[in-house]
Amino acid sequence: MSDRYFAETRIASNRALLVGAEAHHLLHVMRGKVGTRVTLFDGSGWQFDAVVERTGRSEVELAIMNRQEIDREAQIAVTLGVALPKGDRQKWLVEKVVELGVSRLIPLETERGVAQPVENALERLRRSVIESCKQCGRNRLMVISEPKPWREFLDESQDVAHRLVAHPGRGPLTLPLQGNTATLAVGPEGGFTEEEAAMAEARRWQLIDLGPRILRVETAAVALAGRVIG
Repeated sequence: MSDRYFAETRIASNRALLVGAEAHHLLHVMRGKVGTRVTLFDGSGWQFDAVVERTGRSEVELAIMNRQEIDREAQIAVTLGVALPKGDRQKWLVEKVVELGVSRLIPLETERGVAQPVENALERLRRSVIESCKQCGRNRLMVISEPKPWREFLDESQDVAHRLVAHPGRGPLTLPLQGNTATLAVGPEGGFTEEEAAMAEARRWQLIDLGPRILRVETAAVALAGRVIG
């Protein structure tokens, strides 16, 4: 796969413009110049073959040579609610669930949560989504939503075909899932409290056990998403 770059503005004509981090990477890291051929995507599901026509100090103008709608999304649309771990483990989690094909990630506010991301942290994670899509070939971006309290997250997912909460000591996950939507929940270090688990069960969420070993947050999130997406 050729070098891939993300266009922040939807590409609707035979021209595209790269600015900011993407232009910097093409110009100053990859040493792009007039005539350099690249692949663009804009998050719409389309992929574009393009050639550099003009370079500036902080922008690159490209001509679109070809466009294709290439679908590399998972067959089941998965929303992952997760109480984010600390530090660089957040970025690792985001990278891996993007590669797996998760559609949306929602940071959860829980009783035992240790990291409540501020807007700057969320923006860094959204940048990680772009980098991961460039690497794995996805042409749609995984959405990172604003954080939600646990009760609100549960209530807003009532119409989803499958609603699964990772919680040690409960039943195993039965696969494959029937339907095209699933919402998954992974708790913080120490897990969901029994009160939080009971809140989920009262709303008819299925509590499942991921195995005999206690997993870290990011491991549990990747393991559960990987099993559901297949």
